[in-house]
Amino acid sequence: MFSFLWSLIIGGLIGWAAGAITGKGVPGGIIGNIIAGFVGAWLGSLILGDWGWTLGGFAVFPALIGAIILVLIVSFIMRSARK
Repeated sequence: MFSFLWSLIIGGLIGWAAGAITGKGVPGGIIGNIIAGFVGAWLGSLILGDWGWTLGGFAVFPALIGAIILVLIVSFIMRSARK
């Protein structure tokens, strides 16, 4: 139970950090940040593998890079949908 909560917290922090680095918000607030963290971790591990230090079941650097890519893609889609 505690490891699941820890994963949610770390996923949320990774999603928040990706939004802060790119300067673009993730829609959905805290839930959006958690989803961006989890999907970013999956995307980052596909692209870069699992390297670097691990925290809460996430390889932090690939997860952060994957979440940044995801935030940029989502913000591009949201921007083009508004036009």
